[in-house]
Amino acid sequence: MPSLSIKNVPEEVIERLRERAERNHRSLQRELLALVCEAATERGSAQQPTPSPRTPVRTGTKSIREIYEEHRASGLGPYPDAPVAVDIIRADRDSR
Repeated sequence: MPSLSIKNVPEEVIERLRERAERNHRSLQRELLALVCEAATERGSAQQPTPSPRTPVRTGTKSIREIYEEHRASGLGPYPDAPVAVDIIRADRDSR
């Protein structure tokens, strides 16, 4: 696979890219590849680059609050007679 090289990148830009890669649970190289692929497809290129099978496909992220609100709006709630996770773990640990 061909490679690209970018020279003279300001340190502050590199740091922001590292932070972004960490937020997306990617290496810096994988984050840069995802950004380049995204930019290439935004420009209406005739051939869309295919991401590597190891590159996670992310269409967006949600905060814990957003997930919670969606869950509550769906009308679903905890089952009153469901076992509590800590009780399951304790029972398993005590059975050894």
